[in-house]
Amino acid sequence: MLKLSVIIVNYNVKFFVEQCLLSVQKAIKNIDTEVWVVDNHSADGSVEMIKSKFPWVKLIENKENVGFSMANNQAIKRSSAEYILLLNPDTVVQEATFEKCLEYLNKHPAVGGLGVKMIDGKGRFLPESKRGLPTPEVAFYKMIGLSKLFPKSRKFGKYHLGYIRENETAFVDVLAGAYMLMPKRVLEKTGLLDETFFMYGEDIDLSYRITLAGFKNVYFPETSIIHYKGESTKKMSVNYVFVFYRAMVIFAKKHYTGRNAKLFSALINSSIYLRAFIALIRRFFVKTWLFWLDAVTFLVSLIFIKNYWEKNIVNFEGHFPEIFAQTHFPAYLLIWTAALGIFGGYKKPYTINKTAVGILAGTLVIAAIYGFLPENFRYSRGIILAGTIFSLTWAIFNRMFSNYFSGEGFTLSENRNLKTTIVGNKSERERVLDLLKQNKRNTDFLGFISIENEIDDFILGTLDRLDDLCQLYSIDEVIFCSKDVKSSIIIDWMSKIGTSKVHFKIVPEDSLFIIGSNDKNLSGELYAEEIRFDLSNEQVLRTKRIIDIILSIGLMVFGIALSWKKGFSKYYRQCWTVLIGKYSWVGYDKRVDNQRLPKIREGIYSIASKHKINNLNPEYVERLNYFYAKIYHWTDDVKIIISNIFNDSGALANG
Repeated sequence: MLKLSVIIVNYNVKFFVEQCLLSVQKAIKNIDTEVWVVDNHSADGSVEMIKSKFPWVKLIENKENVGFSMANNQAIKRSSAEYILLLNPDTVVQEATFEKCLEYLNKHPAVGGLGVKMIDGKGRFLPESKRGLPTPEVAFYKMIGLSKLFPKSRKFGKYHLGYIRENETAFVDVLAGAYMLMPKRVLEKTGLLDETFFMYGEDIDLSYRITLAGFKNVYFPETSIIHYKGESTKKMSVNYVFVFYRAMVIFAKKHYTGRNAKLFSALINSSIYLRAFIALIRRFFVKTWLFWLDAVTFLVSLIFIKNYWEKNIVNFEGHFPEIFAQTHFPAYLLIWTAALGIFGGYKKPYTINKTAVGILAGTLVIAAIYGFLPENFRYSRGIILAGTIFSLTWAIFNRMFSNYFSGEGFTLSENRNLKTTIVGNKSERERVLDLLKQNKRNTDFLGFISIENEIDDFILGTLDRLDDLCQLYSIDEVIFCSKDVKSSIIIDWMSKIGTSKVHFKIVPEDSLFIIGSNDKNLSGELYAEEIRFDLSNEQVLRTKRIIDIILSIGLMVFGIALSWKKGFSKYYRQCWTVLIGKYSWVGYDKRVDNQRLPKIREGIYSIASKHKINNLNPEYVERLNYFYAKIYHWTDDVKIIISNIFNDSGALANG
């Protein structure tokens, strides 16, 4: 009988699952193991990659996304090992992780489930590694924030069991679904994952059923893994709030009865709307706080300039009319902020060029409008000029202020070059350096860190002094070659340096991708040598958006010239939907799958609509979409729009 069945559910995380399987391959070297990957109808080439690189993996290809629970159950039912491990695809395990865990379970037959210590892509401990049962009391303390205020309290800190030390083996209520190791005999007694839970809550439910069956759940920190996403992924998403808390309602209805069930459901339902509201407010603030800071500082500057002008520059018997401040000032600041938005002033990296162009473009618009106003409404060109200077100064300071509190210092340059080092043996180090050069990343390559003592002008030092070298050379980014450096060593160093500013990346063996995550709220970062799309570039996307806005305004202003055309009202509606950003004028053709391409707005017309043929070969359409993304130029959009608008047969390509 096999000792271990590793089950991984994959959905559109091709490069993470590749890295995960490489680490699993090393960890099962001395264990009789079968590895299952259940693919939930990924569109990113995951299946093809697994078949090509990991032919020993037992692959289940679903024709739809059946959810986490059902996908795991499919493999559990077919597995034939003594122990079952549910493992997330965005994880990296150490070479000895499985052996240590199995040894512990063999010595402790009363244990029904085991979880391990998890760190995120920055090396920081993930508190969801150990959790308590979400009883009404625990849920209440979490909902009102007491669990966050007193994380180590035995009364208030039960959600993440903060009173249990990170490196202390202990009994816990709930295991994290990212790494859940169980004897199959336990699952035969408790039953498999409850398929009522589609995405969240199934680990809590199964953990609880393990304890109800008379077994113990154990947090086992004598080994650790990387879990890139962590529990915090998408917590700012309103959809996450509804899906997660509804899973908690399902859990309450299933396991609690009477008063407890009603109380828990009431708490959870209250939490759903409270947390959804908080998530909306938080997202709104995160996305717009710089706009509001600009608006307030611009308005205060204009008021200050007006008051100064009245007292020192012009000789009025009274003051400027009230309508000047009430109507002109809001219009000025809206035009300036709108221009900043169009020219990238609210997109990182913040630069002096984008900020200055935005403010100056706004001033030109204000000046143009000013010139068309009646004489009695033209109050002061001097205030507009002074307002421009003040607004530009504030806009620059506001962005420097934002960068400073983001840890980037008082700077307004393009992306600061990361001081980077690569850890590995010579051939792999040089291969990774070529990847960085080919991708033209903003990198100041400092030199290599060797695994063993080497004599080379480009060697900064050896791996055993990594922490000292990071401090000595002010290193921002460490890239590990996993072919040469063991996962256990990588994880140890990430944990040791994890509280510092250093970013960590890993290059899997024979891979063209550098993988990592600097924020547990992000799913990870990929730097690919394989394909570079123009439509992945922020500046290109801004150009596309500017063209959309210019064409929409132009068509609306000169729409009278098209009024003789049947269906002109349709074009006016289209102009409006493009202007507000709901659509773009041109997008991918939707008749084929485009999930592998950079995400852009849905188009009024498609790249394929210029051919005026409805039955294009799907392979040809796919190539059109591919080359549109890869070698985009704004003139293509203009040609397609003109061709469709001035052609009676130019029906909407996407319906």
